[in-house]
Formats: sequence, structure tokens, C-alpha cells
Amino acid sequence: MLIRVICAIKGKKLQTDLEKRLSNFDVQLKMFGKNKTQWQELVRSCGDVFVMSKSLIPRPIESSVTLLNNLPEKPTTIILDDRESSEEHANLLASGADVVLYTGISQDSLMEAIESTLDSRRQFYFVDRFDQRGRLKPRLNDFISNSEDMQRFLEEVQQIVNSDSSLLLLGETGVGKEHLSKSIHAESNRSPGPFIPINMAAIPEQLMESELFGHEQGAFTGAVRSRRGAFELAHGGTIFLDEIGEMSLQMQSKLLRVLQDFEFTPVGGETSVWVDVRVIAATNKDLEKEIQKGNFRQDLYYRLGVITLTIPPLRKRKQDIPALANQFLNMYNIKIGREINQFSRETMEALCQYPWPGNIRELMNVIERAILLCRSDAISINNLPRTFQENISPLLELLNTNDLDITAWKGKSLSQVSAQVLNHVEKRYLEMVLEQTRGKVGEAAKIAGIHPRGLYGKMKKLGLDKDRFKSSK
Repeated sequence: MLIRVICAIKGKKLQTDLEKRLSNFDVQLKMFGKNKTQWQELVRSCGDVFVMSKSLIPRPIESSVTLLNNLPEKPTTIILDDRESSEEHANLLASGADVVLYTGISQDSLMEAIESTLDSRRQFYFVDRFDQRGRLKPRLNDFISNSEDMQRFLEEVQQIVNSDSSLLLLGETGVGKEHLSKSIHAESNRSPGPFIPINMAAIPEQLMESELFGHEQGAFTGAVRSRRGAFELAHGGTIFLDEIGEMSLQMQSKLLRVLQDFEFTPVGGETSVWVDVRVIAATNKDLEKEIQKGNFRQDLYYRLGVITLTIPPLRKRKQDIPALANQFLNMYNIKIGREINQFSRETMEALCQYPWPGNIRELMNVIERAILLCRSDAISINNLPRTFQENISPLLELLNTNDLDITAWKGKSLSQVSAQVLNHVEKRYLEMVLEQTRGKVGEAAKIAGIHPRGLYGKMKKLGLDKDRFKSSK
């Protein structure tokens, strides 16, 4: 975050020296005059650090300092006192001031003390905080995959993690664009800085400029105090612009100007603000088609898409579903407070066969629902939505029923019969593939679209020995 330093200094020389020293300190500096009537404007300035001469603070000083301490920004307060009195300084600290400095010390010592306080404030923002909600911080290894497409995608991601170039993430709804952007930020050199996500589709058009670039007090009706925008909050880190395809052409033009120089002027402001941010944008729209329709600026597309990555949908990497399902099972067990150990065989088969139009997000929702409905230590097919149960019946048409003892189905539940049928289908299919590859498990796994370890596990369970197929022609 770009730190805002608000100054109200009595002496002209001290004010000039402070302004000169802090101009190279990567802060946004705002100076107020000697007039005490500016106090309300100062309070509404959205400052992080206040540097004020004691004589310019309205009395009673204790109440004024308490007012500053109760602001949403929880600012750091530095009071400059012309009198060298340990007792008065102790009283000021007791009233809530963070630092009290005697202006009679050398100018260098005074400036160094102020700069040290600013460093401490910066650490307040850049400390590696734990997620207070108990959520795991995103990492790129969350995306480990057995899919060749996904592995190639992750190799590309690793190459651009530490770049500051703008990144455009494309992919269907629910594939994990925001999670990936958080992971890229967490693995990058910018990880000590903030990650600020903004959903373009969720912001009303009339508020979008203020949300992105902030506003000054009095900029419009209701603007009773200054407010930071997302770009200023993301200073030193990453800003994630989700659903960028929903942005209006007018705002696209303003965003383009910011991306060229990373300077902007808050709504109602007169002074431009420079920020150091990396921009990651995402959309599920085909932006090239949107350009042809006149809905998206071509120059903004090229500016955002210095690097463009497309996340593969879940249906193209179904071999990852078992690992993902178990990962989400463990996650929701902790969240919900359950102890469900596994998925039944038919449940996992149903999850793997489903096309997943909602991708990862839909998979997470289905598993969370199943955990809530499950009354045993294993999730059954009956705990899944009806769509999954209906998808099993077409498998029966693929079977040669002469191979099955249908009379043995009597007295059994649908899930028990489905498990029997699926075992039969798996065994017939794997026999065919192993015959085709003459018992070469690696090649058979590629054809079946599963990991070799998974194939070995299925072969053991179904009583299939690879040596039996080595002589197949």
C-alpha cells in the first residue's frame, strides 16, 4: 500500500525540510497549513501517518489524539513539541500518541526518527500475516496435475511468476483464475506486498472510477472524507482485475492511461499519484470477439495481454479429479467438522465421468454438499446431486448382460448394483487396453487417461496381472 503522510507543521523551515526529505521516501505526502480550522479536513484525509506540531492540535489534545486513533486507518501519530519536558511528553504518549519528538534536537536526528517510524508503519502492512479465517494461503503447488495440458500450463506460469509484466488469465467460469492469481502473487517477489482483488462485474458503473482510483473529500455528494482506490491500496503488490470484459469503454480508456505510466488522479483531486503495482486481469469472455463487436478496446487488450495464459477446463484433465476431490474432502472436513474418510467406488467413478461445466468451483460445491448430507464415513452416490445418479444408468447399455448374473441383483440397493456393474465395466475396459499395449502399464495408463499408479491400484483390485497380456497379439 502507498503510505499517506499528513503533515501540519508550525515552522516553515521544518516543514520545507520534512517535505524535501520525504519526497524520496515512496510516500504520498500532503501538507496542511497552520490554520486550526483545517483540522476536520485533516481528519478526513485518509492518512496513515500524521506528523503534527503540538500547537496546531485542537484542545483538549487528548480528545483530538483519541479521534485520530479511532479512524478506520488506525494511523500512527507523531507529535512535534517545541518544549523539552519529559512530563508533557509522557502525558502525550499516555493520551495515545505513538511518537513524541522534541524539535530542539538536530534536524538530522529529527528526520531520522520520523523516517524510522515510517519504516515501522510499512512493516505493519508488509508483514507476512496468517489468514485469520484459517484458510491456507494459495501456492502454485495447489495446481499440481497429472494432465499434460495442465503441466505445460504450469511450466509457463513458473516462467512468468517473478515478472512485473501485465498478465491476462483466460478460462471458463470456475477454473480458478483468482486462486491462480493469488498463487502467482504469493510465489513472486511482490509477495510481501498486498494482493487487491476487484470484480469489475460487481461494481456499478458510476462508482468504478472511485473504486479503482479513489476520491478526495468533497469530490461528489456523500464524499465526506477521502478514500483510497484499489490501485493505491495495491502499491508494492498486485492488483487483480476480475471480469475485465465487463468494464465499460469509458473506463477502459481511463484504465489504459493508468497502465501506460501507472499514474492516476483520484476523483476530485488535482495531484497525480504514482504507484508500483503488477496488474493481473482475468475474464471468461473471448476478448478478440469482443473487440470485433466494439465492446473492448484493442489497445487495452494488448496492454493487458503482455502475457496471456489460458487455464484448461476440468473436463480436459479428468485424471486430476480423484486428487482434487480428496483434497476438497480434507478441506471441508476441517471446515465443517466432520470425519468422512473416503468416496465410495461408484461415487468417484461418477465424479470422473461428469463433464463439470462449472469446473473446480462446481466440484468444490458438490463435495461440500455431499459432506453435509453424508451419514457414514464414506460418501456414496446418493449423497451427490441427482444428475450424477442419472449418469450411471447409460453405462448399463454398454454391457453385455449375458456376462452378468442379473438374478443376483435382487435384494440389493441401486448403489450396490451400480458398484457391481462399474467393476465389470472397468475390468472389461482395462483388459481391452492391456491387450492393446501387450501389458505395458505406462501406455495403457495414457490411453485410459489415468496415472500409472492409479492403474496399478485398479489392476490389483480387479485381479488383473500384466504378465497375462504380454503375449497378446
